[in-house]
Amino acid sequence: MPTFKKFDSFRLEVRSRDHNPPHFHILSSDFHALVDIRTLQVIEGTYDRKALAEAVAWAVDQTENLLNEWRRLNERLRD
Repeated sequence: MPTFKKFDSFRLEVRSRDHNPPHFHILSSDFHALVDIRTLQVIEGTYDRKALAEAVAWAVDQTENLLNEWRRLNERLRD
């Protein structure tokens, strides 16, 4: 899966052949959570609070880019 952004202790991915709502994954060896791109709320999964806060803080200014990438990779879905 393409890594959209790499942080010190985790990475953020936007995946192809995914499902609605448009979201990104935050992953490390200890957690995996799905975060809604529009609301920046956790949809499901487990997460480290510090990592989630860092990912969301970064994503606030990247919402349009994240949504465009999700749409590009998931053209078959309408969001």
